[in-house]
Amino acid sequence: MEKNQISLAGEFAVLSQLILHGYDANLTSGNTKNVDILVSDSKSKKLFKIEVKTSFATKPIKSKTFGYCLAWIMTKKHESIVDKDLYYCFVNIEKRKNKFRFFIVPSKIVARYVHIQHQYWLENVFYKKGGLKEKDEKINIRNFRIGLDENENHYPIWTPLAKDFENNWRFR
Repeated sequence: MEKNQISLAGEFAVLSQLILHGYDANLTSGNTKNVDILVSDSKSKKLFKIEVKTSFATKPIKSKTFGYCLAWIMTKKHESIVDKDLYYCFVNIEKRKNKFRFFIVPSKIVARYVHIQHQYWLENVFYKKGGLKEKDEKINIRNFRIGLDENENHYPIWTPLAKDFENNWRFR
């Protein structure tokens, strides 16, 4: 499957879940920066924005550096995107079964984790393998991870846990 097809599958899956949970939700046309879906809650009269990130994986990652988790590729800009009305919906599609998992995370938490994990990676992997300070600022790739082990002490840094964000369709 092409990356664009996977992204669309994730966006439509999130859209359907939002509608099933009673929200009025609409896909943006792609021209809205950092927003894939606009959501309104008729009960609270609140508006929300959702950025969908989709991974198409066979199984979770067991990383020596970051532990047992699911991961999505992000960029440096995600370290600074904080908006009380913006949520990320991280979608994991299990390849073999086409099984969907949804993790709804506020942008503040995403920005915090993306920054912390990148600093941890620089200090514990990049520099130890001979990476130079002058080159680390040119690295744009970041990762967001959801920890699958319910014991947060099993992670080397603070990590958002699946139990706290999976299928959490209530926006606060």
